[in-house]
Amino acid sequence: MEKNDYELKNEIIEGRNAVIEALRAERSIDKIYINKGDVDKTLGHIASKARDAGIVVVECDRRKLDFMSVTKAHQGVIAVCAVRDYCSVDEILALAKERGEDPFVIVCDEISDPHNLGAIIRSAECAGAHGLIIPKRRSAGLTAIVDKASAGAAEHTRIARVANIPAALKELKERGLWVYGTAADGKNDLWHTDFSGPVALVIGSEGDGMGRLVRECCDFIVSLPMRGQISSLNASNAAAITMYEILRQRMEKSDG
Repeated sequence: MEKNDYELKNEIIEGRNAVIEALRAERSIDKIYINKGDVDKTLGHIASKARDAGIVVVECDRRKLDFMSVTKAHQGVIAVCAVRDYCSVDEILALAKERGEDPFVIVCDEISDPHNLGAIIRSAECAGAHGLIIPKRRSAGLTAIVDKASAGAAEHTRIARVANIPAALKELKERGLWVYGTAADGKNDLWHTDFSGPVALVIGSEGDGMGRLVRECCDFIVSLPMRGQISSLNASNAAAITMYEILRQRMEKSDG
């Protein structure tokens, strides 16, 4: 990948005045990157206003900002826009109610690779999931590269972004959803797991899988059968296989 290739595929806003105006206009901003250690009052104002709006602020060194910058005049701040607005968890569950279906929600626990997140969104849309939940931090967001990787599915999928995944899972459980996590050491074999009823499926991060607190929120830990020498699948591949098993069971139930 050539220098700036990643950022050129995303809509970015550079410079202090431009970012301030974007915040005033309530643009859908995924993250704001600010030069670490800079004590400029304007940057402090931007960071404060962004946090008040629920936007993630990332402090980074100037080299990263220089790498991201297209204009080479970023003035210590770059905002990366989301391709569309995020929704609430309530809106995801409302869609299930509109369709007269048991909720089917995908929860991504720190999926940081935008291509993986895009692929998961694509599979979720195709498998009939009502929406996705992603964390605000340590996760890819709804950038243009994610939209492209989803083959446009992100335009048709409700995606909520929350501050705390364990808290979101507890809320889903209180609202009647069963939470299924995926892990190589899961005690429940995928092909013999009953996914009937309202389902929240948790997909762990690419490297470490589900975090401890997230895992503790799961009602069931599901594993995929493995017959090769490698012990696990790519996160998006594992997600797709599991989603389609859930879809298969739902279709079988409706046909019966």
